[in-house]
This record gives sequence, C-alpha cells and structure tokens, in this order.
Amino acid sequence: MAEPLFLVGGPALSEFRLARLVQNLQAVLPDLRDLQAEAVYLAQVMPGTDPAPLAALVQGTPAPLALAPGEVLALPRPGTQTPWSSKATDIAAVCSLAGVRRIEHGVRYRLTLAGAPPTQAQLAAAAPLLHDRMTEVLTADSGLARRLFEAAPAAQLAIVDVLGGGRAALERANREQGLALSADELDYLERWFARLRRNPTDVELMMFAQVNSEHCRHKIFNAEWLIDGVAQELSLFDMIRHTHRRSPQGTLVAYRDNAAVIEGHSARLLVVDADSREYRQLATSAHILTKVETHNHPTAIAPFPGAATGAGGEIRDEAATGRGAFSKAGLVGFMVSNLNLPGLPQPWEQPYGKPDRIVSALDIMLDGPIGAAAFNNEFGRPNLAGFFRTYEQAVGGRVRGYHKPIMLAGGMGNIIPQQVHKHEPPVGGWSCSWAGRACASASAAGRPRRWAWATTRRNWTSTPCSAAIRKCSAAPRK
Repeated sequence: MAEPLFLVGGPALSEFRLARLVQNLQAVLPDLRDLQAEAVYLAQVMPGTDPAPLAALVQGTPAPLALAPGEVLALPRPGTQTPWSSKATDIAAVCSLAGVRRIEHGVRYRLTLAGAPPTQAQLAAAAPLLHDRMTEVLTADSGLARRLFEAAPAAQLAIVDVLGGGRAALERANREQGLALSADELDYLERWFARLRRNPTDVELMMFAQVNSEHCRHKIFNAEWLIDGVAQELSLFDMIRHTHRRSPQGTLVAYRDNAAVIEGHSARLLVVDADSREYRQLATSAHILTKVETHNHPTAIAPFPGAATGAGGEIRDEAATGRGAFSKAGLVGFMVSNLNLPGLPQPWEQPYGKPDRIVSALDIMLDGPIGAAAFNNEFGRPNLAGFFRTYEQAVGGRVRGYHKPIMLAGGMGNIIPQQVHKHEPPVGGWSCSWAGRACASASAAGRPRRWAWATTRRNWTSTPCSAAIRKCSAAPRK
C-alpha cells in the first residue's frame, strides 16, 4: 500500500484546554517546559492525486511523515474508522475529490522537557493524558501511521464445538473473544444449542453477548422480582407498559421500535424530493417521536467519546424509527458520584475511592457533556435540555453511588404518517449483520432487535463481527 498523504493543520486544542493539559502533565512530568498540539491529517489517496484541493479543504500543509525526538502521534486504532473520518471522506467526495479514498485525523504532540527529550518511561507516564486508550493509540513510531489504512484479511467464520466440548468450549470462547458472558448466560447457551442439536458460530456468540450487554437490558426488566419478599404480579417492564395499556390515547408506537411515536399536528416540512434531490415543502401530519437511552460504561472509561457516541446512537435510533424519521432536538443527562472539587470539599464527601479502570466523576462532568454536545452540533441538531446529579453514600456498610455513571442521551423529532410503521418481514426472510470498523461496544448498534433495518431507505448500522447472514426460522417478533 502506498504511503498516506500527511498534512499538518493548526492548533488541535484551544488555549484553555491546552493550558489545562499542561497543568495535568506537569503533575507526572515536573520538568515539562512546553507542549504543542497540532492537528494532523492522513489521507489514503489514489496515485497521482493532487494534494492541493484536500490541503485547502482541511486547511493543512503537506509534510513528510516523520517524528522528531519528543514528538508523538495520537491516532485512531488501526483497523477502525472514526465517525469524523466517515463524515470527512463523504465531504471530500461531495467536493469532487475523486482521488481521496479515506481521511483520518489525529494530534501531533511536541513535548519539551528541561535538559533532554522525554524518555520512553516519561512518555508512558504522560500517555493516559494524551490519548483515549479505548479508541486511539499514542506512538512515537511514524511507521504505525503509515500502516493506518492497512486492512487485515477477513477472518474465517469459526464454529465453537459445544456439542462435543460442552460448557468448557463456551468458557474458552468467552475468554478468547472477550464476550464477558455470565455463568447464567453460558448455561443458557449450552442448553439452547443442545436443544438445536448444532454448534454456534463465533458470530452468533458475539451477537448474543452484545444483545445482552448494557445496551439492551430487557431481559432484566422482564425478570421476576420481589418487594419485601413478596413476588410481584408484574415485572418492572410490565409495570412500565401498564401505564400505556391503561391510557393509550394518542400513542402510535410504544415499546416496539427504536423510538416512541405520538400523534402530532399538521405542518409544512422541508424535505428532499427522492427523484429530483431538491428541497420542497410537504404539507402533512408531523407526528412526534421521542427517545432516551443510556451509554454508561463507555462514558466511565472515556467521557468525551463515550458520551458523544451515546448521543450519536440516540440520533441514529430516531432516524431509524419506522421507515425513516427526522431528528430535531436533543437532551443529555449525567448521574455521577461525588465530584470532590479541588479546593472545595463538601461535608458529605468522603474518600471512598474508585476503580482504577474508570475516570473520576469530575472528569466525567468536565468532558462528557461537551462530548455529547459536540456530536449533536456536528450532526446539526441542537442539544436543548439536560440535567446532572451526584450521589455517593455509605449505607449499611456498603458504598452506593454512580462510579459507573448513568449517561442518558435523548431527543425528539418528527415522522410523517406513511413512515410510522415498518413493513412486517416474512417468516423465512433473511436477516443480515454487516461487518464494519468498530469496537465491540458499538456492535449493539446492529443488534438483532433491529433486524427490520432492511426496510429503511438507508443502511445505518455496522457491527464489528465477521459478516454473517442467517435464515430466520421463527415468526416475526411482536
């Protein structure tokens, strides 16, 4: 593969964010004297492509792909494609830059210490502050940047021998694939495939793990539960649905699509004509759709991108409601543990500590709301409402709080009457799961509960697993 085009842009951080980063770095690098952060762009281009139009588009200057002592690059993980890349590549295509196949962006940091360039140990100490460990790599090796666009060969579909190896085969797949399946889930899978008299594929196990991740907790909401030792007639989800069953007036869609829909009013909407591709006004009923969901664990690990993808997933859900809808306004909420503001201790705050793998509540509240608002802004949707609360307390000898935060993403929009309901897929129809450049936590974007995606006008979702096509043998879900 040819070497990517490398362009250097302007400052990657505002003066405020750069000053804050310097302050945090000096806590681990006391000898730090200066820090520079430049936006950089890497482009996969066809041979003979003129770099000038792309340089003008990103406001960058072509430069040799090389790093001096003290310089490091924060880049997307090889094998992944960022949302920024998807948008930027589309913009380049619309601008008739036919030779540009893909664009990615990153940050080049230049650290100046007193005396000598930073050592490997010093760079390792600074690394957590310079990149998002979930989605990026930090490297002083320019060769890694040259390999950014290399595509690994597609993995072969693998069969997990449950019929021959039993639960031990599932436990091994659980460890090797990082599925994080519980003991109950492993028992369930062993029973289910024994009943089917066949072995699962690695794709099926991955999709099962994602369906049962925190992105979709309906199996818990539908579980039996007790209050003061008394079994309840209705599950938690039944109780939620009970309100709608008692008062369904004005509701068009509830608990059976990506968002709820209620009756709206007559309006004139600005839409794109499918044939001419030109805007026109459409006089119609504009029904109202609304949605909220959470993106908790990613926000605890990397608040800015975690909250951003939470907002992005909610926007996607609104667009995928029925056979296509318009998302118009967003909201975001955060529930975190005590903030422990530096220099401003509160009497109820105690040093309970937190797991090392997650960031502090203060870091979440400094970066998470900005990440959610940034994705809303980039999509062109205003984030108009929000909330946050803190709670952390020792109760009965146990500390309860929101170390793992609740990051709530929501919004509302419109949908026209003829788009409200999806077509019913036929029994024996085909369901398709597409592979894509994504991390495992994102694969719930294509979880099977959205298998009616094929009826929408655009294919919105991608999953990180191997591509798989499965024949549906059961009746469509209700």
